[in-house]
Parts: sequence; structure tokens; C-alpha cells
Amino acid sequence: MAAVVIEIKKAEDLRDVVHRAVEALSAGKLIVIPTETVYGIAASALCPEAVERVFELKNRDNSKPLALAISGADEALDFVPDMAPLALRIARRTWPGPLTLIVDHKHPDSVINQLEPSVQAAIVPNGTVGLRVPANEIVHQILHLTAGPIVLTSANLGGQPESVDAEMAIESLSEHVDLILDDGPSHYKKPSTLARINGQDIDIVREGVLDKATIEQLGGFIGVVVCTGNTCRSPMGEAIFKKRIADRIGCEYSELEANGVTILSAGIAAGPGAGPAQQSVEVMNGIGVDITSHQSRPVTARLANYADLILTMTNGHRQAILSQWPTLEPRVKTVRCDGGDIADPIGSPVDVYKACADQIDESISQWVNKIDFEQFRKS
Repeated sequence: MAAVVIEIKKAEDLRDVVHRAVEALSAGKLIVIPTETVYGIAASALCPEAVERVFELKNRDNSKPLALAISGADEALDFVPDMAPLALRIARRTWPGPLTLIVDHKHPDSVINQLEPSVQAAIVPNGTVGLRVPANEIVHQILHLTAGPIVLTSANLGGQPESVDAEMAIESLSEHVDLILDDGPSHYKKPSTLARINGQDIDIVREGVLDKATIEQLGGFIGVVVCTGNTCRSPMGEAIFKKRIADRIGCEYSELEANGVTILSAGIAAGPGAGPAQQSVEVMNGIGVDITSHQSRPVTARLANYADLILTMTNGHRQAILSQWPTLEPRVKTVRCDGGDIADPIGSPVDVYKACADQIDESISQWVNKIDFEQFRKS
């Protein structure tokens, strides 16, 4: 019997589409789902017979594992509780997105150990597991509603090209799967990148959408200094942070990103594109740093979630960020290590800006001494 095909864009109720997919997975059926890379065959990891059907369908060597599709970076810790910090940073910055992370599976508390032995053998035959968070809203909802993880592989028979749209999947798989969700052409039309993360090492098993240089950049340290308008205090804080880190790790100010460190600044009430206060420019010139090209930016969800450390000029700024993104609490701190505020010098003479910069410098130097930047250096 040919698979049922649902055209998502024509569906009257997307919730019904999601529920039908979840019911099919729970019943041990195989479904084809859209992702941003290529279409994939999905099966519930709680149904060993369905997982076995995937291997038979793909004519796949049992030593080649199936990836697990999960709902987000936080859920990854259920499967790999001891995931390396580098892998966590990359996951946080690329998921949902076109990257499958291959990481060690050895922790006794992993939920993978609760799966049937045959399923465990299908996803961790070599002591590693591949994790993927597809960037597709329908799939995201399916993953949130399924009782357990789903195994995922490209939607094609063995030896055939990956399906980059539903028509290819229908032609190849209609007689072999139970449900196909048609969401039009995939965005990238190429597979996800497979990256093996082993401690501090990144090995590209298969280059897809993302190249190694991009993944390495995403694995580095990202710090953000925050004030209100991002024209006075935080641009000075950004410049000082960069300079002190460069001094600490022994590189030029301009070489920080090449050494795995990115420092930015932003404002909780900033508009985009405003230049720095002239007094800030003058004070930073005094320490040999030119910030005339600085342009203000607002604090966004993307920037906040990317950051390893967010330093705010006041407790008010910190609370403003946490009110929007409370899960960031461990990574949002005041610039002053004692928790005090650094006052806004806006409209004051240069000597007040200089005093402000000195206060920022003293506090940020303490932060720089606390951070082990070697763990972020590119090999």
C-alpha cells in the first residue's frame, strides 16, 4: 500500500498533521519528515521493529549508526549527561540547524540505556551517538509530543540520492513507508554536516551545510558586555575586555577571533547602528584602541543564547535580561564582581568617562583572570 501523503501547506489544521505523525510513530510506523537539509525517514526509538525496518529499507550496515533526532540542546544532556563543553557550545549555537553532533556515549545515566538492546546497537554500535535537532517547525512539534526520541536517516533507498523535496521521497519510498509529510523543497538541499566532537577536537566526518571553519568559530568563547544604549559604557567594556584577553593569551588585539575568542557589546534599550560617544572614543584612544567603527546593537535572543558570559553594567540590566531569558541565569553577571553597579557617564566630561573606564577595567581584569581561555583556543 502506498504511503499517505500530507501536504503541510494545504492542511487545515497543523495540529492534526502533528498528531497523525506522532500516532504513526507510536504505532511503530515509518514516516518521512521534512528538515532544512534533506527529507528524512523517522521511526520511534521505542519500537525496535520499526528501527529494524529502517535498516532493511536502507540496506544499511549495522555498524553504521542511525542518528537520534531530539528537541533541543538542553535535551541532549538526557542522552549524554557528560557532554563535553565544546560540544555543548556548538549545540547551543547551531541547533535547531544543519549539524549532527557525534559524541561519546558512556555515561550510565544516559536515557539511551533504557532503550531496547537492539535499538541501542542501532544508534551506538561504536560507543558514540549522533544527535540532531532539525530546523523545521512541524518536526519540532512532533519531537515535543513523541513519547521518546526518534531515529532519523536520509529519505532514500540505499545508493540513491537524498530526497531534497517530497516528490523525490514519494518516488523512492512511497511503497516502503506509511506517511510522508510534504513541506515543499528543503531549504539547503544538501545533508547536515556530521561533526565528531572528542574533548577539544573537531573532526568533520561528512561536510554538509556547515564547514569546519564555521563550526570551529562557533565553538569558541563568546562574551558580551551590556549597558543601556550601547554607546558609552559597553563599547568601552568591549574594547577593554578584548585588550585584557589579548594580553592574557599573548596575541594581538586583532587576532582574538583567530584564537577562538569573540567579544561583543550590546544594549538592552539600544537601537541598531548608533556610533559611540565621542568621550568613549577619546578614552579608548588613550589605551591604544580605536572604537570609532563601533555600531550599537540591541540584546537579542540569539546573541544572549550564544554567549558564554554576559557582563552587565548594572543589576537592572542583569534583571532585564533574565526577565526575558531566565534560563541564562548562570551566564549573566554584573561587570563588578562584587555585584555593584557602574554608573552611566552619558553627557559627562571626558574625565568622568575616564573614571568609568578605569572602574570597568579593574572589574573586567578580574573576570579575565578567572576564565581559562586555553580551552577555547583553536588547535
